[in-house]
Amino acid sequence: MLDTENYTPRLRAAFRDTIRPALKEEFGYTNDMQIPRLDKIVLNIGCGAEAVKDSKKAKSAQEDLSTIAGQHAVITSAKNSIAGFRVREGMPLGAKVTLRGNRMYEFLDRLITVAMPRIRDFRGVSGKSFDGRGNYAMGIKEHIVFPEINFDKVDEVWGIDVIIATTAKTDAEAKALLKHFNMPFTS
Repeated sequence: MLDTENYTPRLRAAFRDTIRPALKEEFGYTNDMQIPRLDKIVLNIGCGAEAVKDSKKAKSAQEDLSTIAGQHAVITSAKNSIAGFRVREGMPLGAKVTLRGNRMYEFLDRLITVAMPRIRDFRGVSGKSFDGRGNYAMGIKEHIVFPEINFDKVDEVWGIDVIIATTAKTDAEAKALLKHFNMPFTS
């Protein structure tokens, strides 16, 4: 049994002990509060046309996302009706979850060390997927790369959007932060 009060994830300890001092020296920060840090990680699965045909698909995506994140995911629903796609307002279309604190660091650790190496033909992630404000977004084509998912019980393979929000002011600071966490950038 894990003692959650005294438990510190490996990446959180690494950030506190080695990454913060390295970033402070690299960018010449005068105050510790200027040092960029992880704010949150948002995971999203969009079911799309499958959810329109079968409303149980969104529930299945929610269960898989909850298993991956270790936290309850919420079902996302359509905001507007779109007749061409046969979507009605309020129809369930996917699932999302926001991770903060220890769960965020644990997920990032599993993403970088376990899930990414299991991706077929993986050569790294793009270093250009920053939004201009220090946030990074990436997509994973198959959610089955996470070890928590039992491959035999999967009825549908989903793609997952992973958005890593940081407190960095620029993309260069955010990229340096994620590089220190061993994010495998290609460029």
